Order: sequence, then structure tokens, then C-alpha cells
Amino acid sequence: MEKRNFDEWLTKFRSSISTYDYYIDFSKVIKNVDSIKIELNILNSLIGSKNIEEAFENIIARYPETLECIPLLLAVRSNQIYAQDDEGAFEYNFKKMNYPIEQYKVFMRKTGLFDMISNHLVNNLVDYAFGIETGLDSNGRKNRGGHQMEDLVEKYITSAGFVKDVNYYKEKYLIDIERMWGIDLSVISNQGKAAKRFDFVVKTEDMIYAIETNFYGNGGSKLNETARSYKMLSQESDTVEGFTFVWFTDGIGWRSARENLRETFDVMEHIYNIDDMEQGVMKKIFI
Repeated sequence: MEKRNFDEWLTKFRSSISTYDYYIDFSKVIKNVDSIKIELNILNSLIGSKNIEEAFENIIARYPETLECIPLLLAVRSNQIYAQDDEGAFEYNFKKMNYPIEQYKVFMRKTGLFDMISNHLVNNLVDYAFGIETGLDSNGRKNRGGHQMEDLVEKYITSAGFVKDVNYYKEKYLIDIERMWGIDLSVISNQGKAAKRFDFVVKTEDMIYAIETNFYGNGGSKLNETARSYKMLSQESDTVEGFTFVWFTDGIGWRSARENLRETFDVMEHIYNIDDMEQGVMKKIFI
């Protein structure tokens, strides 16, 4: 493979790889709201109530399961909520009442829920809950984002003709690789002390390719450490016959750590970005 220019390679790094479903998982939001829709509709009778505390007590007496909706109205994903003030500290259980109803009325009053509902600040608690679930789901973007590069790399692996659990595998530890193919990787694992896990392993007739993937939209000290550790991992891998380390990375965050990445690029044959994958590098590597 011809010598590549690092600076030119770096200019092709992307600012984002977010897919359409990265932002909000609406199917999950809808499922979560539907699971408490009946209870929320019962609580809807409180909207605009002139005597909301009495009405609330009557509802909880007849439909105690409606209590389980309350945490979500405060954007809390838990059946237990801790609250304290000058009158004491309480840990409310909304799955099974652990205080008299009067104390739950105190909770509703002091958190502002009674005021919100009785003063018609919302017209429908189901719609309100949908909005809260949408907001809470946005917190899941970090987890979804962490898998986006993996998903992208896997798409190109399969496009190159590899089949999962036949000649490519996900999330394999060094010890798994040693057991599956009888190879000694002690030089990489520090004599078995390091429990290193690779995102993918591609197995061809003559080679085991261990693959790491990541995407950095933002900079930070972690990138320098990643570049250094992968440089070392690549050099260690080069001493093992029949084993090759491959790194797919991208993201404009690398521009702040470009010199460390350059050092790794200069000594590592198999380091690629998304543009490389789009140009068919998978079929050039895994032959």
C-alpha cells in the first residue's frame, strides 16, 4: 500500500456521524408513556381542580397505582424520591406507599405539582409525560453515539462479505482469541494480566485481525492517551505472527491531538478513517 499523507488524511475527518435515529428514540418514548397512559388519564381529572388535595386523596384511595406516575412528572426515573427541608427528610416510595397519604400531599404541594396541575399549566398529563420522556431520552444520546462508529464499521465489514460469528466476531477478549485459534498473545496481554477487549475480530485464512473503533467529535486529554496506547498495541501486535491490529477512527476532535495521532499514523500500517472505508479499504485489508 502506498505511503499516505497524514495531513491530507486528517482533513477528511468528520464533525459528526449522527444518524437520523440518534437524536430521539421515539419508539422507546411511546412505549414508556403507553405503559402508564391509563394512570395518567386518571390523574388528568385533577387538572383545574378547585380542591386538588382532596381530589388527589380520593384518586389515590381508589386507584393507588396512579402514584407510580408521579416521579415521571418530575422527570425522575425511579420509584423512590428523596426530599428534605426544615420539616424533615423523607424518602418517598411511589411503588408502594411508605407514608400516610397526607405526606404524599405534602410532596405534591412542595414540589409544585399541585400548583402546576390545579392552575391548568398543562392541559394533558399524557402529552406532558410524552415531552418529559422525550427530554429524558435525549440523555441517551451519549450511549447511542458511542455505538455509532461500531455500527458503521460493522456495516462495512459485512459489505465486504464477512458473516457474523462465522468469520467476524464482536467484542472478543484477548483470552477468547487465544482459545479460539490457539494463538499466544501474552506479549499484548502483559503475560495474561491485561483483559483487553476488541470491538471486532475478523478471521481470514492466514490472519487474525483485531479491530478497535472510535469517533471523537470533541478533543480532550483522552485522545492523546488513546493514540499512545494504540501505537504501543500496534507495535506489540507486529511481533505476533498471524495477528494484526487494525484501528478505525475519525472525528474532528483529533485535530487538537493531531501530533500524537501523527506519531501513531507514522508507525501503524492499519489505521483508517471513514473516508478509507468508503473507498473500499475493507476489501484491501482483509484478503
